[in-house]
Amino acid sequence: QVQLVESGGGLVQPGGSLRLSCAASGRIFSSNTMGWYRQAPGKQRELVATISSGGSTNYADSLKGRFTISRDNAKNTVSLQMSSLELEDTAVYYCSYKRALSNTYWGQGTQVTVSS
Repeated sequence: QVQLVESGGGLVQPGGSLRLSCAASGRIFSSNTMGWYRQAPGKQRELVATISSGGSTNYADSLKGRFTISRDNAKNTVSLQMSSLELEDTAVYYCSYKRALSNTYWGQGTQVTVSS
């Protein structure tokens, strides 16, 4: 089992920045992919970005250039730096952990609200 705990959500004005962090614990394997997804009210959960333990990244096309994902393998953490935030970025952001041929683990989610 893997436990994921997110932090860093909150209220931010349009154009502002916010940094999310996620710490993984439990049965962590060295080869894995961690990432962020988000779900806005009335919408399906969607990819924000993922990063492999080797450092390969994958971003939602619409978020490239504004969001940056990073990780610290030694600490089993993944972060998401969000800038130039827009109203449409308002959502619950979920941390994920996945290994090949295994289930995806999810955090409890952290609310990000972009509002003036």
